Amino acid sequence: MTQKPLEQNATRLKVRFLGTGTSQGVPVIGCGCEVCRSKDPRDERLRPALLLQYGNTNVAIDAGPDFRQQMLRAGIATLDALLLTHEHNDHVAGLDDIRPFNFRARRPLRVFCTERVLKALQTRFPYVFDEVNPYPGAPRIEWVPIDKDSGFHVGALFFQPIEVFHGSWPVLGFRVGDFTYITDMKTISQEEFEKLGGTRWLVLNALHHHPHHSHLNLQEALKMAEKVGAEKTFFTHMSHHMGLHAEVEKSLPQGVHLAYDGLELQLEYHPAVFSRRGER
Repeated sequence: MTQKPLEQNATRLKVRFLGTGTSQGVPVIGCGCEVCRSKDPRDERLRPALLLQYGNTNVAIDAGPDFRQQMLRAGIATLDALLLTHEHNDHVAGLDDIRPFNFRARRPLRVFCTERVLKALQTRFPYVFDEVNPYPGAPRIEWVPIDKDSGFHVGALFFQPIEVFHGSWPVLGFRVGDFTYITDMKTISQEEFEKLGGTRWLVLNALHHHPHHSHLNLQEALKMAEKVGAEKTFFTHMSHHMGLHAEVEKSLPQGVHLAYDGLELQLEYHPAVFSRRGER
């Protein structure tokens, strides 16, 4: 009997939280608060990023200033795609560190993002896109345009973008099967909210306890989680003002948790089912 490829046999999607902090990370430089002084590793948070692994496919979401450290810590030697939620520094500043993946694969890395994000990358990293006088060894990307209305595949994984607003700034979240990842959100339209229907595992930003102009605070995130009704919800993009992980975790309702760097989830994923569902 012919052995099917690993990716076709796999039914588990591994989700790794590479970073669960804010744009400053935790601990914050020069801060002496109890969170920044904590010895609990769950209170040490790199900039927000996620890794999805399914069979032989590795997909990263966002590449902030800690991207190199995150890839080393996760032991990732190959990367099939990089998905960018938006162009703020804590989500794209590590783009230069894709070079080892270029060298190993001997090809550009596919980067999925909107045209607006691409234009920001071209301004911030002009040497990456210089085709007239390319710098030897510079990162190389293959841009794959995406928008909120069209799903796409990376290997057997089917992604459905979800538009949310970071203040007035459009940001993309991503749904893969019954798993949804949203960061840097303050509001969402009803039309986009409907894409969350049936989500079993939800990741949502929760900055801290106080009102913020462009992020959900903890109470707003709890209300959003209740509205979605996922079996499990994990909060990310948390600042040192959130408080100690161990204390805040005890205050959360059943099924809701604070994520932390290094947390891994093993989720069910059936590519044929979810691809058909997403393409309807």
